[in-house]
Parts: sequence; structure tokens; C-alpha cells
Amino acid sequence: MKAQIIQSFGEPSVFQFKEISKPELKPGHVLIQVKATSVNPIDTKVRAGAVPAVAPEFPAVLHGDVAGWVSAVGEGVTKFKVGDEVFGCAGGFRGTGGALAEFMLADVDLLAHKPKNLTMEEAAALPLVAITAWEALFNRANLVPGQDILIHAASGGVGHIAIQLAKWRGATVYTTASSQEKLEIGTRLGADVTINYREESVHDYVRKYTDGKGFDVVFDTVGGENLDRSFEAAAVHGTVAAIATRSTHDLSPVHSKGLSLHVTFMLLKILNKDMHKHYGEILKKVARLVEEEQLRPLVDPNVFTFDEVSKAHEYMESGKAIGKIVLKNNW
Repeated sequence: MKAQIIQSFGEPSVFQFKEISKPELKPGHVLIQVKATSVNPIDTKVRAGAVPAVAPEFPAVLHGDVAGWVSAVGEGVTKFKVGDEVFGCAGGFRGTGGALAEFMLADVDLLAHKPKNLTMEEAAALPLVAITAWEALFNRANLVPGQDILIHAASGGVGHIAIQLAKWRGATVYTTASSQEKLEIGTRLGADVTINYREESVHDYVRKYTDGKGFDVVFDTVGGENLDRSFEAAAVHGTVAAIATRSTHDLSPVHSKGLSLHVTFMLLKILNKDMHKHYGEILKKVARLVEEEQLRPLVDPNVFTFDEVSKAHEYMESGKAIGKIVLKNNW
């Protein structure tokens, strides 16, 4: 089968087109005819060698997010049949092959039926970011109706999904962004209040929107110094959920406010087979919300082909993307 592979870690140009063997079908798995994938920050980190512990062996096929048709069904599989349209985040990491190929072998517990009202490209934009947002908001932060939540990065991959999920849950949603265009996206997605963080300090918007008390829940999808700003924005006994915490911080604000800090690293359950089923269940719920028009992926206008994967990674690393960067299989 045709594939884009890497033989070593490196810059976006490290991708190579190559003919490789089609994966062999295994019990409990299906073979997906890949129609689309998307780029996540973890994919660029794996490619660059920043997280070698989660990288597949060389020659490696990267990318976890996938949407396509089931082309073959392994022994014991009853959830899916040949011809079913599926989506999931199912490989491209240690011990698995990724989606940048004609076919991808996937554990059925990591998959769900594709939402009927989405294209393959739109469906491929959802799995990693939707699972991450769901885990962070509901399984870690325990967001409940009526709470005030601040979600950073309104137009980001995880942020734009988190806004919609938090609104569906019944929270009052505040979100930050750096431009009027991104603020308007936040409003369209359902945010009650949008905040230009370049124009308003944390102190100012906390005082303006919460009378200085802070937010019940803060979801930091950015990391770095923004995690410190998230501590500042949280209320006493509040909750901070984060997805990018490979950094050093002063935890004094966490102590002085009695904050709860929850970190979500969604790859852990992909790398641990015993935990796969949980992600498939989340994707079923996500698909239902999409079909009920409660949730919709935000896809960047620049759509790439598999032959343009290097350009897609360059675009991701430029920081210019709005929402998710999608690639369609042109083979």
C-alpha cells in the first residue's frame, strides 16, 4: 500500500512517500480504508522527536486521527461490518501504524461510527480533540451545569470543541482569543463572553466578569506561561484543567487558593490497551451530539492531501491555523 513514512525524526521535510506492506488483520481489529486524517500538535512532536517514548518504530507511519471505511473485519468483531464509515484516534504511536497510508489497522474499541452529517474530512478533525476536551471537562474537572468556565484559545483544536461541550453541559462559557476574528468564532461556537487577552489582563477580566472572585473552572489548552495565568484566573477552591504541562511553575497560587489541578494526556489510554474501550464510548457520545447539531468541528480552509503532509506540518507549526488542519487521501 502507499504511505507517507518517516525513517528518522526531523523537520517536516522528513516525510517520504513509500510503498509498504498492508497491515495484517488481527482479532478484535478492523482494517480501515483511510479517507482522511488531521494534524494534531502531538503528531508534529512525534515527527520531530520531542516525545520519543510514544513514537512508533521506524519506518513509522504517523497520525492518530482517522476517518474511512471498514475494508476488512477481524475475528471476534461484532461492532462493525465491511463498508461501515468509522472515525477514531487509533494509531500512529508506539506499537501501532498511523493514518498516513491507504489502510490502517485499528482496535475496534478506539472507533465509533462516523457521524452521518459530517464529511470524512470533518470527521477526521474530531477524535483526538473531542476525546481530550471530554476527558478534561467531564472526567477530570467534573464540570456541572451552572458553573462559570474560562476556556483559553477559542479557535484552537481543543478549545473550539471545549466551548461547545461546556455549553451543552449547561455552563456559562467565557473564552479567550487574540483577534476579533477568533473572538467572533468563539461567539459562533456558543461562548457567552469573549475576551481579547492582548487587550485585557487576567486581573482586569477577572474583576470585570466575576467581581474579582475568579472562575469555577479554567481550561488551559495552551500551556507555558498561560498555565500561570490560569491559576490567577481561577476562584478559591476552583479547578484548573490543563493539557500542556511539560514545564516548571510556581505552585504557590495553587496552594493559596486551594486549587485542584487536573492534567489530561489522552495518549495514555491509547498506549494502554486495557483502556481503549473508554475512548470508543466517548466517540459514540460525540457522534450523537454532532448528529443532534450540538457539536461541529472547525476545519481550517487550507485542506491538504497526503502528498502534502510536509506542508501541513509546516502550517501547523506556523501557528496560523484556525481550528483543525485536515488532510484527504488523494491516492
